[in-house]
Amino acid sequence: MEAVDDPLARLDAAVGRLATLTAGRDRTGTTHDDGDDVVGTVGTDDAIGFDPRRLLRALDEAGAVVVVMGQVAGILHGSAELTGDLDLLWDGRAEQRAALVEAFAAVGAGLVDDDGCAVPCDEAAFALPKVQFATAPASGDCCTPALPWGALDVTAFVDRALVATDRDGTRIRYVAADDLIAMRRAVGRPKDLRRADELEAILR
Repeated sequence: MEAVDDPLARLDAAVGRLATLTAGRDRTGTTHDDGDDVVGTVGTDDAIGFDPRRLLRALDEAGAVVVVMGQVAGILHGSAELTGDLDLLWDGRAEQRAALVEAFAAVGAGLVDDDGCAVPCDEAAFALPKVQFATAPASGDCCTPALPWGALDVTAFVDRALVATDRDGTRIRYVAADDLIAMRRAVGRPKDLRRADELEAILR
């Protein structure tokens, strides 16, 4: 496969490859939470029709400073592995909550807390350390530094995130490669270690 230099072109290509891979796949009732530690969420129902671009556009239009992490960030850095979920990180400041509500409401997102209980799409939901979201084209987690991140300084990850700008002016922020590798190593699942190795090879 020919390498692509533009991060958003990589994402477009990945969305297309995933659509081909999942075409005709029967649904099994699984979500991204059911992804295993080796294959990941690409094997779940959330991979069917997965396309994070609409939500990312809504976040930028609302003025929310939200950073992509997880495998979508990996794809933006050049990873060849596909995914079926979108992991997001933001700084947790109260001033941002209204923008997050606007963006998630615009795409009809359903929200649940970390215990799986449904919560309204309002500012109280985004006062939580993490919410899980589900939309027609993309589901995943929206996290803040209030989660227990161990030794990782994720507030700094937000501050030094990279920005890619789409043709329509949409800005997509994503964690720097070294920070994503640190996250992968800290979690330590087989898929995370494999993807960390891949990113290190890309950086070399």
